[in-house]
Amino acid sequence: MKILAINPGSTSTKISVYENDKQLFVENITLDDKMLEKYPTIISQKELRKNQILNFVSEKGVSLSEIKAVVGRGGLVRHLTSGVYEINEQYIYDATIGLNGQHASNLGGILAFEIADEIGNGTKAFTVDPVVVDEMMPMAKLSGVPEITRLGSGHPLNHKAIARKYAKDRLKKYEDLNLIIAHIGGGITVAAHEKGKIIDQNAALDGDGPFSPERAGRVNPGALIRMCFSGKYSEKEVYEKIVGKGGVYAYLGTKDMRDVVAMMQKGDGKAKLIFEAMCYNISKDIAGCAVALKGKIDGIILTGGVSHGKMFCDQIQGLVSFLPGEFAVYAGEDEMESLSIGAYDAMTGDRTIKVYGAENFVGEK
Repeated sequence: MKILAINPGSTSTKISVYENDKQLFVENITLDDKMLEKYPTIISQKELRKNQILNFVSEKGVSLSEIKAVVGRGGLVRHLTSGVYEINEQYIYDATIGLNGQHASNLGGILAFEIADEIGNGTKAFTVDPVVVDEMMPMAKLSGVPEITRLGSGHPLNHKAIARKYAKDRLKKYEDLNLIIAHIGGGITVAAHEKGKIIDQNAALDGDGPFSPERAGRVNPGALIRMCFSGKYSEKEVYEKIVGKGGVYAYLGTKDMRDVVAMMQKGDGKAKLIFEAMCYNISKDIAGCAVALKGKIDGIILTGGVSHGKMFCDQIQGLVSFLPGEFAVYAGEDEMESLSIGAYDAMTGDRTIKVYGAENFVGEK
């Protein structure tokens, strides 16, 4: 059984082909700024990305008729329970209009659905643990403004995969552990996992949480409001200051933490301050998750691309060393494997296939 997995990012599309549960090929197709300038919205990039995916599959000598399932990263649709979902027309509509915002992940399910439809022969289209998985406890959702509910949006796919891998490595079950996991990449999601559920987290895709390589994180709301109504910036410009051009990029002009480390090693004091401030802010969110877990912590885990940096991980470990629980690093992302294995398990009956519908929408039953 061959499975095609698709993970759209803001400037790339990651693609892999699996046979059963084994990866055959993986490719990260980059899209440069000049190429993307031709497309004013995420959704308008659909045909470009689809053609790139189909060309990749063809170049690898894989016939589309061999593919029995296509799985895409889930986007900003309705808030859902965790699981494997078969893509349907309602999902496509919500992802296309950007029901909860526009993000590259919105294309994941759309591309999976369209490619599966073109293949035909009963090929299934799935998504697994979309970015809007919502398992947060009720008290964590209150913001202080009744019109604004705190809802997590970030990296549940990688969070869940790493949590299960951590548990398996220790001959335990994810559902028996209390974990604090920080996914640290272009965006940062810090979450408290209690016995298999994410009971609190920041809304990473909206720029909430610690500042990251490209996101501002939490900012003074009064100052932000004044900026919005100053007349100096458009809505798009303000949003980009929060998501896309904020954080480390706004201070140092790079989104690559390896560049920041190189600047520090050359004696750049500003780079050192930004590096330490980012670690400090992440550590504060980790400590905050300890409250959600009432101090009962089995493990604190760093994951995501930035976690490849030993200096970075050591800095955070030092800051959170007063907390109970083992400190562990699972650098990188397991998203392609998580997507593919989720689809494989669904096709073989090892995981329940959920319906994208009201029975699985959080708060809309």
